[in-house]
Amino acid sequence: MTSSAPSASPSVLDLAPVVPVVVLQDAADAVPLARALVAGGLPAIEVTLRTPAALDAIRAIAAEVPDAVVGAGTVISVSHVTKTVAAGARFLVSPGWTDTLLDAMKASGVPFLPGVSTTSEVVALLERGVTEMKFFPAEAAGGTAYLKALSAPLPQARFCPTGGISLASAPSYLALPNVGCVGGSWMVPGDAVASKDWARVERLAREASALRG
Repeated sequence: MTSSAPSASPSVLDLAPVVPVVVLQDAADAVPLARALVAGGLPAIEVTLRTPAALDAIRAIAAEVPDAVVGAGTVISVSHVTKTVAAGARFLVSPGWTDTLLDAMKASGVPFLPGVSTTSEVVALLERGVTEMKFFPAEAAGGTAYLKALSAPLPQARFCPTGGISLASAPSYLALPNVGCVGGSWMVPGDAVASKDWARVERLAREASALRG
C-alpha cells in the first residue's frame, strides 16, 4: 500500500473495488460477517477501532476466516498500531497522520493508508515515500472534483476515498485514474448486523464487488 511495503504484498487498493468499513459492537459477529463479505467478493475488511470489541473482532477474523484480508481502521496512535498488528491486522488505515503515527505505521511491517484531505498532506506523504493514501472525509472534503483536480499535478498518488460514499456515488470515484478502491459501510448496515442477517450482507457485498469505474 506504500512504496516502502514489500513487493510481495499486494496493495489493498487492488483487492476489490470496495473496502467495507465495519463497526462491531459484538466480537461474536465478526466471523460470520467476514465470511459473508468474503463470499460476496469483498476480501479486504477494515474493522474500525471505534468499539471495545474491535481488537477481538480482528483477532477472530484473522484466525478463522483465512480468505479475508482483515485490517484496522481509525488507527490514531502508536498503541493502536502495535495492538492491531499483534491481533492479526494485515493493513492499517488512519483518518489522518502525524510524523509519529506515520513512523509507527511504516515500522509495523504491514501495508497502511494514512488519511489525507488536503494537497499539502498529499505532498508531504509523497516526500516521505508514501504513494497510497486514504482520502477522508471524501464527500465533505471535495469528493470526486477534488480528487480529479489532484490527478494532474500529483499523478503518483493513489487513493481510497472514504466518508459519505454510497452505492450510487461509488462508480464516479472508481472512474478516476487516481482511485484504486473506495471505502464504505453501506453493505454492512447496522440493522442487518444487529439481526445477524448475513445473507443480506452477502447480497449487498456482491452488489458492491461488481462495481467498476
